Amino acid sequence: MQIKNNTKQRSQSIQGLRSFKDTLPKNVKKIINRKGHIYSETLSNWKYIVGVELFKVCFPKTFKNSNKFGVSTLVIMVKRGHEVDMEYSKRDIINKMNSFFGYSVVEKLKFVSFDCEQEIVIEGKKSNKNIEINKYKKKINDVKNEKIKKSLIELTKVFREK
Repeated sequence: MQIKNNTKQRSQSIQGLRSFKDTLPKNVKKIINRKGHIYSETLSNWKYIVGVELFKVCFPKTFKNSNKFGVSTLVIMVKRGHEVDMEYSKRDIINKMNSFFGYSVVEKLKFVSFDCEQEIVIEGKKSNKNIEINKYKKKINDVKNEKIKKSLIELTKVFREK
């Protein structure tokens, strides 16, 4: 009897649960290994890297890895009015990130400012209402499926709490 070598299937069978890394395609693994690790670690440790005061006014948006055309850059979203504070602490953030990872990860920081209108003063009282979510209320009300509408409303409530 002749043994067929089927190249489309695995040559070894794995019993039990496989790790998530083994189930991903090769192209996705390369992207995660290159960019995903640094960005995800930066997101999870952002409060430690920048400190409590700057943590309230900024967050990392994207990470661009270095290539032959440019240097590695971290794009940070900053609330309008706090750009000067971030500019003064730019060198400290770069040093903390490089020391956190153990090698030179970030060479340049780029700041993008945004308007945050979460606190609205109504008759002398502060209320935490997010104006961005109010923009989507009309779109949510246009949804015909009641289950989807309820789940979207619950999602907006969770965002308001954060």
